[in-house]
Amino acid sequence: MTADEIRLTIPAEEEFRPIAHLVTGGLAMRLDVTYDDLDDLQVGIEALLGLRDDQGDVVVSLSADDGVLRAALGPFPPDKMHATETDGGLDLHRVLETVCDTHEVEERDGAAWVELTKRLATTGTET
Repeated sequence: MTADEIRLTIPAEEEFRPIAHLVTGGLAMRLDVTYDDLDDLQVGIEALLGLRDDQGDVVVSLSADDGVLRAALGPFPPDKMHATETDGGLDLHRVLETVCDTHEVEERDGAAWVELTKRLATTGTET
């Protein structure tokens, strides 16, 4: 599989989140990603995008290489990455651990950036 990368900058406001899902779905369709893998990645992306609802921008970078789909998102307030269960909701890290193979938080210029990875199910022959 060759590396494909899409970098999307959208307003962090809630009404723009479906654009990130649309672009993720388009890349997944192009790569013949299973529905379950796509759904898992989109749950992780939505959990992260839900941390922001402001007038700023959020960057969603998607890439695929060697059977792994990656999503890098940011910037987020660093304190949001360490929040625990509130208002009866699920802890962010628990959600990401459930739906993604890995998630890593990196601090850049005082903001948190998160990379999610999802190994893609193979359909047919191994390469």
